[in-house]
Amino acid sequence: MAENRASTNEETYREGVPCWVDAQLPDVEAGKRFYGELFGWTFQEAYGSAVWALLDGDRVAALAPKTDGRMPTVWTVSFATPDAGALARRITAAGGRTITDPYRLGDLGIAALAADPQGAVFGLWQPGTHRGFGRRRAPDTFVWAELYTRDTAAANAFYGDLFHEALFGSGAAPDFGRADVTEVFPAEMPPHFVAHFGATDLDDALGAVQRLGGRVQAPPFTTSYGTVAVVTDNQGASFALLQR
Repeated sequence: MAENRASTNEETYREGVPCWVDAQLPDVEAGKRFYGELFGWTFQEAYGSAVWALLDGDRVAALAPKTDGRMPTVWTVSFATPDAGALARRITAAGGRTITDPYRLGDLGIAALAADPQGAVFGLWQPGTHRGFGRRRAPDTFVWAELYTRDTAAANAFYGDLFHEALFGSGAAPDFGRADVTEVFPAEMPPHFVAHFGATDLDDALGAVQRLGGRVQAPPFTTSYGTVAVVTDNQGASFALLQR
């Protein structure tokens, strides 16, 4: 299946597969400099004041300005769905909540923001002309989403029911794991998703993060899916680097 390999073309994603990531930043130009240097991304106007991040011409992410200074500076992981409205209703019925009702981004698709019962925020994406990643599972692109939660059993039940086919169905190869927040972060850290980007050499990538004004939040540690370090960019948005 196309969704189980890296691709240089936009793919079709089954519901519940992480299909896109975007960063909400105070200064998009500063973000372009940071990620352009770190990952070799180039940039192109997207929607509103947002920009596409491109790797060799393929869409790999977006950087968008924060519309409200009270909003967090974050990377948001979005999950694919054929019907954002229906999925939002299922999330609510399962004990989660809708933060932003589904809204249309021109002909690109329909987006929404939701939170699980423990408060971890994630996006929904119903594709139009923009189907999602043009490339993933490769160096300098999205490779994994980890949910750090206070109750892994409850998280497994919630997402397992919500995205059963993507996580457990025939041919599934999930890019989405769950872990106790205290495995990496202080106990007071709220539940949250961390987007992971591929690194060919983790030490070199960490050196680049620090040189560019970011910092190491959690030094390298070993997981079942590779060696990971959690960092923040030069504006405070957290993400992870993963070397497999």
